[in-house]
Amino acid sequence: MSDAMELHGQDRVPDSDKVPPPLAAALARAIVDARSTDFPAAVQEKARACLLDFLGCAFDSHALPWSRQAASLAEGKGPCTIIASPEGVSPGDAAFANAVAGHGLVREDMHVGAVAHLGVVVLPALLALAERRERTLAAVLDAAVIGYEVGAKLGRAIVTPEFSRFFRPTGFVGPAAAAAACAVLLGLDETGIESALSLAANMASGLNEWPHSGADDMFFHPGVATRNGLTAARLAERGARGSAGALDGRAGLLTAMRPDRKVPPVRLFDGASEILSVFFKPVPVCNFAQTPALAAMELAAERRIDPQAIRSIRVRVSRAAKVYPGCDHAGPFARILQAKMSIQYAVASALLDGRVDEASYADLGDPARRALAEKIAVEADDAYTAVFPQQQSAAVEIRMQDGLSLSHALADVVAADQAAVRARFRRAAGATVGADAAQRIEALIDDPSGEIGVASLMALTRRGEAA
Repeated sequence: MSDAMELHGQDRVPDSDKVPPPLAAALARAIVDARSTDFPAAVQEKARACLLDFLGCAFDSHALPWSRQAASLAEGKGPCTIIASPEGVSPGDAAFANAVAGHGLVREDMHVGAVAHLGVVVLPALLALAERRERTLAAVLDAAVIGYEVGAKLGRAIVTPEFSRFFRPTGFVGPAAAAAACAVLLGLDETGIESALSLAANMASGLNEWPHSGADDMFFHPGVATRNGLTAARLAERGARGSAGALDGRAGLLTAMRPDRKVPPVRLFDGASEILSVFFKPVPVCNFAQTPALAAMELAAERRIDPQAIRSIRVRVSRAAKVYPGCDHAGPFARILQAKMSIQYAVASALLDGRVDEASYADLGDPARRALAEKIAVEADDAYTAVFPQQQSAAVEIRMQDGLSLSHALADVVAADQAAVRARFRRAAGATVGADAAQRIEALIDDPSGEIGVASLMALTRRGEAA
């Protein structure tokens, strides 16, 4: 019995024209169709913004321990760039190190429906491959749109709060997203793309145990995912063939991950491009702490609040936010990832400082922050759960010692806009490779023709080689 027959409960062979193709084949067909069309201007602009945001994040975190550890694994010289490093390395080493750096601040782009960070898996693989194969920036951006689409649609199909209790969404949808993008950049035919997706399905990984202790596992998930996706596409280019049902067969990835073992329809570009659903984080914390932090910042801006006079704080969020590992944690905070995942820590920081930024995480043992975090209770709100993931609503409600109540609610996260993304990029890139190189990088990305070779773009990101 075929995988498709098993999945649809059929007990006899139907007419061949009625047998649905395996999901990997259907996605490959859609990808071939998509790459022959021009994406709308809004989609192209969003892809350029995603690239600029990714580079800004990588520049900002290149000196952090996990970024240095990832870069130090590179062995031997090669044609590809580790951002903010002077020497060339192999494509796989560059993709791995740049993905880790891009994820290093927990400020990377976010696709809420997939609960995944797609830029840090799609873009590092494409940049490394394009630098090695002498492809243009325009080709990279078109391939990136398809990679985002695949990752987002697969994430929507499998990621639930129950799934996320155990598995890291980015690590599970990332390899296929990167593989699809790289397969497009390599010009693989329909059969090759199908195999790239199928092979990548075998490379999904990433556990969600790390939030409980704040360990470093998370930083390396996108590094593994992007390198695996790149590897899957390169294997397919060389003739390796993946199993047809690797995504939706009897033992396929989606079948295994779905609690009902039933794979829902997955259709690419059946509406607005998924990359348009990606948002840029306004603060460097977990996605689920974004809206609570912003609501608390609004309260702090409205009036001066004496933390000593606060009796209790209630934060209402969606169930997805409440149960995501590490998000409902009031302390203690031994490691930075514990704090960056914690809704309580973000809200306490916002109320104390009127902002949430890297300085908020400089002293995890700050007594005032810890005392305020312990007063915060996080609750799942039915109305907020009902509108998730279309909206990420949150409310912060403060009860003062004198009985006064203060509250602020947001219907959705307020994303960082293009101006904020550019300002962050200019600051981080300017501090690393100089203002002139930063300006040239930005100009090349903004060029609508995209005819610049990626090798020339990436040369500007190398420390000591930008002038």
